Amino acid sequence: MVNSQYVNELPDCDPPPPPHHGRIFRTGLALVAGLCTAFSVHATSLDSELPDDLTDMSLEALMDIEVTSVSKKPEKQSEAAAAVFVITNDDLRRWGVTNIPEALRRVPGIDVARIDANKWAITSRGFNSRFANKLLVLIDGRSAYTPLFAGVYWDSQDVVLEDVDRIEVIRGPGGTLWGANAVNGVINIITRSAAETQGTLVSLTAGNEVKGIGTVRHGGQLKNGMDYRVYAKFNSYDSGYNADGAHDDWRSGQLGFRSDWVKTERDTVTFQGDYYRGVAGQQVNIPTGPAGPPPTTVIPTVSDTNTDGGNLLFRWSHILENNSNFALQLYYDHVGLDGAVLFEDRDTFDIEFQHHFNWREKHDIVWGLDYRHTRDNTENNPTFSLDPSARSVNLYSTFIQDEYSLSEDLRLTAGIKLEHNDFSGFEYQPNVRLAWAVDPSQTLWGSISRAVRTPSRGEHDVQLRLVPPADNDPGIPVYAEGNSDYDSEDLIAYELGWRFNHKNAWSLDVAGFFNDYDKLRTLDGSFNPGPPASVGFPFDNNMTGNTYGVEFAGQWQVRNGWRLNASYSWLNMDLQLENGSTDSTSQGAEDASPVNKAAIWSAHNFGNNLQFDAALRYVGDIEVSGVSVDSYVEADLRLGWEARPGLELSIIGQNLLNSHHAEFLPDFIDTQPTEVERSIYGRVNWAF
Repeated sequence: MVNSQYVNELPDCDPPPPPHHGRIFRTGLALVAGLCTAFSVHATSLDSELPDDLTDMSLEALMDIEVTSVSKKPEKQSEAAAAVFVITNDDLRRWGVTNIPEALRRVPGIDVARIDANKWAITSRGFNSRFANKLLVLIDGRSAYTPLFAGVYWDSQDVVLEDVDRIEVIRGPGGTLWGANAVNGVINIITRSAAETQGTLVSLTAGNEVKGIGTVRHGGQLKNGMDYRVYAKFNSYDSGYNADGAHDDWRSGQLGFRSDWVKTERDTVTFQGDYYRGVAGQQVNIPTGPAGPPPTTVIPTVSDTNTDGGNLLFRWSHILENNSNFALQLYYDHVGLDGAVLFEDRDTFDIEFQHHFNWREKHDIVWGLDYRHTRDNTENNPTFSLDPSARSVNLYSTFIQDEYSLSEDLRLTAGIKLEHNDFSGFEYQPNVRLAWAVDPSQTLWGSISRAVRTPSRGEHDVQLRLVPPADNDPGIPVYAEGNSDYDSEDLIAYELGWRFNHKNAWSLDVAGFFNDYDKLRTLDGSFNPGPPASVGFPFDNNMTGNTYGVEFAGQWQVRNGWRLNASYSWLNMDLQLENGSTDSTSQGAEDASPVNKAAIWSAHNFGNNLQFDAALRYVGDIEVSGVSVDSYVEADLRLGWEARPGLELSIIGQNLLNSHHAEFLPDFIDTQPTEVERSIYGRVNWAF
């Protein structure tokens, strides 16, 4: 069987730059040409229907959903030796979410906090920040983070939610398979094949906060048997709440295509691409003036950040004899960001080969090679600059993993990833996992892993002017500075888990972890007498720490058509400065993720094709850069009606218990935070 990661799961989109860039213009032309070509050929219109309702599925069937992110090959979720949570297509529909960050709120161990209407802080198992750098995000196995700060532009990671097959969320290290920066978790967004999205879909959403979301998608089949789909999508969101006024409304548009061609019984070829443009508002405090008495003079600047990007991806999967297979994937991605502080213009080319085979019956082996080249160009300004302003970076890697069947019920998995990057040189990331099927209803698993978070371009080359707190302002410019000697952060992670299904009536998934970190990032200041005088805080590795916690996910099948779900996370962080560091701000990261987080939700089917979904969420209090953010409780509701086959009408309410509430605060770049407001909107999905 072909590795489903390469056949059924394909990427959507990553970030690129503004329209005046020649490469983006050419990428856009290529994508538009692909769309026009697809529409111009004869297509076979097949029946299309809304996503299947999973509330009538047995718990056993749900736990047997195949996942591929844990071991880069298909395996049952119930048997995976990792803390894995799967968000299905039906979940996305019934939760009423409008984007990926909203979908992640109910996942245990994942912290989702909105800073303003277009910026999020999202992480796994601690260290939350707008620039969180320990969570690797993939779209169909393709990396969606920016090497500028090893994080994610969440407002640019848009997909047609109706085309998502599932989102696999792995808490814990994934470096052995996915490489550096998969330190605390991996999120893999997996889309449906073109054959699964035949016919036409029109989706419209509008309300008080969601001003408008429109999607049109068409799928068909060419005369040569190639399946395809093309789509266009537009988003418009209102600004958040701030007593002094908010300037963070945002709009984006995206179009793309995907084709899947089963050329022979052994060969599948996929070709796809996406192109997007967006405008996100913000108010940012720009520090100015070479010197002066505290506090630092700042200019509140209302400005739009323009984003523009596109990608093209080709994948060939081939089945060999004896059930072995290989896949070759190539993609080009362009990322662009043009704002008052940050500017990024990045081109990435990646080629990956993967081979999966069985050896001597008991060994199931996956190995692969990868090469990635990325080049950026930046425009420096008095607040943000990189030296050099343009730079090319190469990444070479190889991995191998062997799953060995010790007995019919006991599997041992061992593997290692070897990498070389231009910042920290050679890195290795091994892991060992053990899974024991105690009986058909329960599985015990454990793992020990090493993972690294390699230096980003910013940590190596940046000079970023900061706005210091008024009570700690030296009255002269203060900078965060790159450090060519900055090293990788290290993690040794220990995990234990248990899954239990009680007679298909209720199930429980429990995971516990202990993470031991070394060489965590700090900023320690030094005075530069000038002229002009300034204070510099170079990046360094002067912090260690431990985090540990427990995560629960449970389901109760009340009766056919009615299911209750719940999740809970408990996290403790203990960070320690060393080597004389006095960076209390970095140490304060131990308070930026809530200790307790919980959610409970119900999915209920009534007669007359009515569906009612309700959710209650609790997030504990946090502290960001010394400022407290209160805990909150919120409720989400959805009422859906299938008026006729293929036509669904729904009304959705989010954050209904408070008129507005705060979730997070900015760091590094002093933008204006806003609060999340109560939101009510309607949605029409028509598939034909």
